[in-house]
Amino acid sequence: MFGVQHSGGVQWALSILTVVAYATLPLGSASFEHELVPTLVVGLVYAVLAIGGFRWVQRRGRAFAVVYVGVQLPLGFVLFSLSGAAVGAVLLLVVLVSQSVLLLPLPAAAAVAAVIPLIHVEMEWPDGLREGLNTLAVTAFAIVITELLVREQRARAELADANERLRGYAAQAEQLATTQERNRVARDIHDGLGHHLTVVQMLLQAARAVIHTADTERLDAMLAKAQDQSREALAEVRRSVAALREPRSAPLVDALRALAREASEAGVPTGLEIHGPARAVRVEVEESLFRAAQEGLTNVRKHADATAATVVLDYGSVDLVRLEVRDDGRGLLEDPGNGFGLVGLRERVTGLGGHVSVDSAGHGLTLTVEVPG
Repeated sequence: MFGVQHSGGVQWALSILTVVAYATLPLGSASFEHELVPTLVVGLVYAVLAIGGFRWVQRRGRAFAVVYVGVQLPLGFVLFSLSGAAVGAVLLLVVLVSQSVLLLPLPAAAAVAAVIPLIHVEMEWPDGLREGLNTLAVTAFAIVITELLVREQRARAELADANERLRGYAAQAEQLATTQERNRVARDIHDGLGHHLTVVQMLLQAARAVIHTADTERLDAMLAKAQDQSREALAEVRRSVAALREPRSAPLVDALRALAREASEAGVPTGLEIHGPARAVRVEVEESLFRAAQEGLTNVRKHADATAATVVLDYGSVDLVRLEVRDDGRGLLEDPGNGFGLVGLRERVTGLGGHVSVDSAGHGLTLTVEVPG
């Protein structure tokens, strides 16, 4: 049924038409006898029902709508007879046709429109036929106009609802994008800044161990390296906070070689193995593999108590690149899934359709990352 919220404009138009039609009832008709007082009384009842009763019925449901039309239709016939076939009585019946479109299925409204021309059956057949056809044309026109208005207002309401839903979807998309960007920046801070600060910490720790010796060259080299790492950490902070990170210009193999050298200088001798010929892969794949190696070596220095580590970059598979970070440390002492670094790494790799695994069978630990590329 056509909702009240969608037919407000049509309701007001029909209410105004009802008042105008009632005001013309006293004019009667020059061709038939006019009973003024009964016409005004019956017309007032009809008008009150057409305005107030219609609004009440429209909120109740189909059964009340059928009763309403069943009452108004014969009442309109009586009013037409009492008014002496006044134009106002015909207009009130046309109002009923439009209300039927709002209350009933379209075939039922069409049936009401087809019944109304029968008000002319008491006229002689040539005049009755002519007036009946005229009235039928008017009622058919009322059905068409009302149905068009109904559809137009329904389309507007549906468009408004769709716009409201789109605004909601846009807000959700914006919130999701904000969350994803926040997580990305958090991963970058952890993977980049955390790595550099770990290197600085271990270099300073090593420098303190030799500060009382005469090996000033070694001490100076450690402090210089710590200074370089601090500078890199500051650059990472600036890029992450500004969310303007740019891909590294160095090839992945060179970046991993530099990473292994840093780990060795920080106290854990680290080797690099390349299996298969290196090939170009997507920038985001290179970034994820580099971050995986960075995270793995950071964990080796912080937790593994290892004497050596190895980074393996394997291009052996046609459509897959695998990276491993192995160490000879103490292996897993707790669930590795709780750390933010591994969680962030899994988010990176999973977003690329890849897989992350941690194996601590036997001695040491192996972090494996496989990414399509």
